[in-house]
Amino acid sequence: MKTSFLPLLVVAAFAATCLGQTTPAEESKTITKDERDRAIAYLKETQQEFVTAVDGLTEAQWKFKASPERWSIAETAEHIALTEDRIWKMVNGKMMKSPPTPEKRAEAAGKDEMILKAIPDRSTKVQAPEQLQPTGKWETPAAIVQDFQKTRAQEISYLAETQEDLRSHFEEHPLLKTMDAYQWLLLNGAHGKRHTAQIIEVKADPNFPKS
Repeated sequence: MKTSFLPLLVVAAFAATCLGQTTPAEESKTITKDERDRAIAYLKETQQEFVTAVDGLTEAQWKFKASPERWSIAETAEHIALTEDRIWKMVNGKMMKSPPTPEKRAEAAGKDEMILKAIPDRSTKVQAPEQLQPTGKWETPAAIVQDFQKTRAQEISYLAETQEDLRSHFEEHPLLKTMDAYQWLLLNGAHGKRHTAQIIEVKADPNFPKS
């Protein structure tokens, strides 16, 4: 006697929906568990590094400049917060609200590792674009950190919960060219790590105030 498997497939799909799980077809449209876990862990790690680096600084330490052309910790922290907010709004707004273009996946393939290794490497200096240059937007160090933490928490929450296809939405980067939404969120972590290293360099300057 022939048995139809269609009812069983319907029941399985319904059960997966009720349990908050995804079917294999749905799963292919989302980032994998490993990708999700990796990005969340990286954003949490780099968040803590930044917060620790700026914790407990005096006003003199916050504003110290090793030389006139170099950024202070205050300016570097502002740049981190400005970039964080700008990238998150681009991903959550422009990128994910635009139609998916999965045919571009090949252009972004392999760039995860490039982002994680190349962006934090400070052996190559890059000029920040004008819109991300520090201008004294925040009145206090605490305000900068608070806004940064708020944005980073939104990104982490989004990565933990989203079922959207982050690998099929793209935006051009000035140097890395075509990057998908997942890679742009990784970039926020890598960018923060790069400039947290810059903050540590300022603190290591022999003329850095003791208090």
